[in-house]
Amino acid sequence: MSPRSLRRLLFAAAGLMALAPAAEALAEESGLVSELTVTARRDGYAAVNTSAAKIDAPLRDIPQTIDVVGEALIRDQRALSIQDVLKNVPGVGFSTGDGQRDQVSIRGFSAIADQFVDGVRDDALYFRDLSNVERIEVIKGPASVLFGRGSSGGLINRVTKKPGPDLTAFAVSYGGWSDGRFEMDLGRAFEAQHAALRLTGAIERSDSYRDQQFLRREALAPSASFSLGENTTLLVQADYLRDRRVTDFGVPAYQGRPVKVPASAYYGAANGRYVDTSESRVYSTTATLTHRFSDTLSFRNAFRYYDYTLARYNTLPGTVNEAALTVSLNRSNVARAEHGWFDQAELTQELTLAGVRNTILYGVEVGRQSKGLISYSRNNVATVALFNPVLPFLDREVGGPRSADSVSTFDTVGVYAQDMISLGEHWKALVGVRYDRFEQDTDQRLPGQPSLSRTDRNWSPRVGGVWQPTEGQSYYVSWSRSFQPSGEAFALAASNADIAPEETTNTEAGGKFSFLGGRAGATVSVFRLERTGMKITDPISLRVLPIGTQRTDGVELTGNLNLGNGWNAVAGYAYLDATVTKSVAKDAGQFVQGKRATITPEHSANVWLTKDFSGDFGFGLGANYVGDRFANPGNTVTLPAYATVDAMAWRRFGPVVAQLNLTNLFDRGYIVSGHGSSPNLNLPGAPRAAMVTLRYAMP
Repeated sequence: MSPRSLRRLLFAAAGLMALAPAAEALAEESGLVSELTVTARRDGYAAVNTSAAKIDAPLRDIPQTIDVVGEALIRDQRALSIQDVLKNVPGVGFSTGDGQRDQVSIRGFSAIADQFVDGVRDDALYFRDLSNVERIEVIKGPASVLFGRGSSGGLINRVTKKPGPDLTAFAVSYGGWSDGRFEMDLGRAFEAQHAALRLTGAIERSDSYRDQQFLRREALAPSASFSLGENTTLLVQADYLRDRRVTDFGVPAYQGRPVKVPASAYYGAANGRYVDTSESRVYSTTATLTHRFSDTLSFRNAFRYYDYTLARYNTLPGTVNEAALTVSLNRSNVARAEHGWFDQAELTQELTLAGVRNTILYGVEVGRQSKGLISYSRNNVATVALFNPVLPFLDREVGGPRSADSVSTFDTVGVYAQDMISLGEHWKALVGVRYDRFEQDTDQRLPGQPSLSRTDRNWSPRVGGVWQPTEGQSYYVSWSRSFQPSGEAFALAASNADIAPEETTNTEAGGKFSFLGGRAGATVSVFRLERTGMKITDPISLRVLPIGTQRTDGVELTGNLNLGNGWNAVAGYAYLDATVTKSVAKDAGQFVQGKRATITPEHSANVWLTKDFSGDFGFGLGANYVGDRFANPGNTVTLPAYATVDAMAWRRFGPVVAQLNLTNLFDRGYIVSGHGSSPNLNLPGAPRAAMVTLRYAMP
């Protein structure tokens, strides 16, 4: 954002704040405000309970690191993407995600398919919207014991907004690069009918600091809950999302660093807004039935069906010629069409055996997914200057023979059990085990390519113990194991169909603390994660790299503050020693063994502090630090360390809150993400920007 644009936006913000008292006065004259009860805007950032263990339990009772980012923090930072939210979670690295999807690494391991919504798998490859999100939980370490395949470093679970009390809320935002967004959240309770409705939605239209880039997005999520008797509730939810944008793979590298060009520099087609686009559409429906048989026995069944399509057209940097100072451009078209369903049936029982209290979870999960893929690709469609590219005009369709054409079917059957054991006043244990049968079938539709299939059967155990000497102290140790099948979320190939699932084990110890009567808290964890049989696919050559065994030794710290006098804060720090310990692979001419895991900083930290003045106005200030990361397995390209500072101010005018967010306050240039398997796909971060938001809420 230019200084002139920033000044204009600041003047606009000041004008909106100046006009808001007039709006408040008008509301008072019309009698609207007299019916309104205004409460303090801050509700704190600290989470106390979680459903991450599939039971409602205090975080202090779970022998595992679980980071929760709630609605208040998302609102105050005006986070508009999963990546924005996860800036607040230590141990998370960012991937470009092929310019079409949310993708991160957790504790040094890719979490490409480790996305869940309300505890149900949501592994389609798209950018999620936050308009229907109440909080995001990042469950660290292997979690196959409850969630099935995947989750080496952890998983991301979105908890959605549910029907409940009456509410009417709207938000309108406008920021640099013509960023505009409208959100709504409407709820109605019908006590006589024992029912409640809720409707959330968003419309976003924006351009970008990146040349060619734009975003066109619509999201809508209706939901309804019905009481089917004194002890039975049915929750029905639907969700629609359309997301269209330029497929941006970022910038290439030169002499071991991303090229030093303006953050706007785009390496694709000159007509990229028309021929380099990705459009995804996602529809889903979920029905959740809960029934309480007694005070100690309850049942829950959740069924989710989804349909996802993707039309992706892209141009990306290919091979760099450092002598000639040029980079070739590659082009591809990708079409994905998939649908699937999952059903989870869970019984929770509380009982006392020999004086020991137990909370036992019994579960069965079945599911089927069908994933179709058609792609075309062509390398070297053009060669451009490395530092001052003159982009070519290209056709939208690549043409020629298909490079891939397949339909893959994934059948899941999982049976699991877990017991939360209370051993007296100060000791608890959490033990669990899951058995999975995971069948993969890939129907190859190209001539001469055989269809492939594979069935894996795996046990995923977990055991952990908790010691709580006082109300404010909780110490734990845990061990768990997960499995990652060869395809996991993609088609089988001849190079991986005969390879047994990768396995990840995690050994962890930590503490969770509460201070100042619960107004402050902290967590610390020390862990070792090891994953065997790792492999990745190079996006240019599509060859499978047998990475081998990777190990992460790490320490994570978090803290939160809610003093009750308006001060709130969150902070985090992660040290990750993520190294490939065994490998026969080479990348960029280098042996991979001994190299650091890609897009994983050794050190990272975050802090966010806000002050609320009696619910009338407030401010916030925060910073993020990310250490050096490597872009590719051979560690030949380094993404330099960076630090950014963000700020926020807000003021209340009756039912209206005006908020100003400033990001990258000192206008630092940096690389926010890399691909993870290529040295030449590195995305510059956003320059300084501002966004003004007006919120209206009537409880």
